[in-house]
Amino acid sequence: MSAAVAALGAVPAQAAPHPDARAEVDRLYTQAEQATQAYDRAQERTDALRREVRYAQDRVARRQQDVNTLREELGSLAGAQYRSGGIDPAVALLFSDDPDDYLDKAATLDRISAQEAGRLRELRSALRELDQERAEAADELDALDRSRRAVAAHKRAVEDKLARARQLLNSLSASDRAAYERSSRSAGPDRLGLPGLSGLPGVAGAPGVRAAAALAAARSALGRPYVWGANGPAGFDCSGLMQWSYAHAGIQLPRTSQEQRFAGRRVPLSQARPGDLVIYRSDASHVAMYVGHGQVIHAPHPGAAVRYDPVGMMPVSSVTRP
Repeated sequence: MSAAVAALGAVPAQAAPHPDARAEVDRLYTQAEQATQAYDRAQERTDALRREVRYAQDRVARRQQDVNTLREELGSLAGAQYRSGGIDPAVALLFSDDPDDYLDKAATLDRISAQEAGRLRELRSALRELDQERAEAADELDALDRSRRAVAAHKRAVEDKLARARQLLNSLSASDRAAYERSSRSAGPDRLGLPGLSGLPGVAGAPGVRAAAALAAARSALGRPYVWGANGPAGFDCSGLMQWSYAHAGIQLPRTSQEQRFAGRRVPLSQARPGDLVIYRSDASHVAMYVGHGQVIHAPHPGAAVRYDPVGMMPVSSVTRP
């Protein structure tokens, strides 16, 4: 890690019980967070597909109405022709299941009027478009079903990792568990209320108006629980907190930490300003908001409330200024 990162985020060394148990719990929490971001991404895709399916179904309904209207008009024309002197038997094909075949044959019928022929061409075109709309809607429904299954799979992965972490923590003695909580980044009450960090020495520049508004929103969420897959206001996962906070500043961030990494200008950590997004790990599976003086605010993981932590609590991969 660079000297800038070390200077901004040195974590005090504290004794921790059972290093192997702690490492396994941290690993499970990390995997749960990765699965949470995948869940968020799949859920966002599902929501988008659900909207697309609704639009597709609306298009099919409108196209079906066009077909029905054309059939009614053709029926009226055939009736008028019959009343005016009879109707060629071939006109009965208008009401068959294959009017397209009728149009091919209709060119040889002397009694088909230009108006009827025009309406039949419209009907053939409308039927083709209806078939296309139905096929597209079916494809989108299939994609929606696949996305729903992906959401369910990611949900099971998150729940499995968290259950195993809880089981491991519960296997520790009360004193070991308390020591782990003190030494881990999930230890909380003493880090929930650090006042006025943006005004302390060591802040690299003042935040802009929107960044300040986002930071104020994030601070208002201090103490609210981590809830995986949530983006407020009662609970948050890491990227949900960033999205919710910046929405208060009039900026719509993407849903996942991987996408938020690219939602602005990349800046060095040594030049971070309050409001900047700090992206963690090489896979960008965690995100926090820089508040100044070597601290960030974030939603750590289940069991930990939204709170402040040192910026160097885990490997920093990049810093983004929305």
